Amino acid sequence: MKIIKRIIIILLLIAIFMGTFIIYKGYDKYKEALDEISVKDKIAEIKSKDNYTKIEDLPKFYLNAVIAVEDHRFYNHGAIDPIGIARAMWTNIKSFKLKEGGSSITQQLAKNIYFTQEKTALRKISEIFMAYEIERNCSKDEILELYVNTSYFGDGYYCVRDAAEGYFGKEPKDMDEYESSMLAGIPNAPSVYAPTKNPDLASQRQRQVLEKMVKYGYISEEEKENIIDSHDVENIVDNVENVQ
Repeated sequence: MKIIKRIIIILLLIAIFMGTFIIYKGYDKYKEALDEISVKDKIAEIKSKDNYTKIEDLPKFYLNAVIAVEDHRFYNHGAIDPIGIARAMWTNIKSFKLKEGGSSITQQLAKNIYFTQEKTALRKISEIFMAYEIERNCSKDEILELYVNTSYFGDGYYCVRDAAEGYFGKEPKDMDEYESSMLAGIPNAPSVYAPTKNPDLASQRQRQVLEKMVKYGYISEEEKENIIDSHDVENIVDNVENVQ
């Protein structure tokens, strides 16, 4: 019995040591990124681009769709969402798979503008530190605006304007509810959900977005079905060649 207790204590000490080391290295990586360019300068650089779209020039439906599917408590929590993280951990434990990440929109923005897409504990810690830095410098509306202007939408489109013009041949402000809900779902896995790559999967993801919007009170079940029936994803795919 004593041996078992000693083993457990040793394992706990190792876990604490490793956790502390990862946090330290993550903080170091965050500081290195900030030393290279401050959040204010990084934001100014992003906003100076010709294809940058301000939040007032985006459909409210699109913004609601992004919040519903990515971080429905976005306006009610800080840099991270403890409830979302706990829920994601529980889902992953139950399924024995890494199905959910629990990242807030602010964390995703930090990843988009400062770090790579690699899924490591070190990057995750760095991302959390940077998320707090971003929240100290930006309002929630500005964070949401920056997020859609730095997300990857597949097919070489790295912001909402390029994606709207590339997929639908129109400016973001002119997207209808069908187009808005489809675009909101793509950044989760651009290579999978881009309508030009997998029309069926793009439609399935769009339905997930709309179901989230129903769940969180943005639209009704009837409105969801009307939106789905309003277009055909195959027509969008056919029109992309004409757009390009």
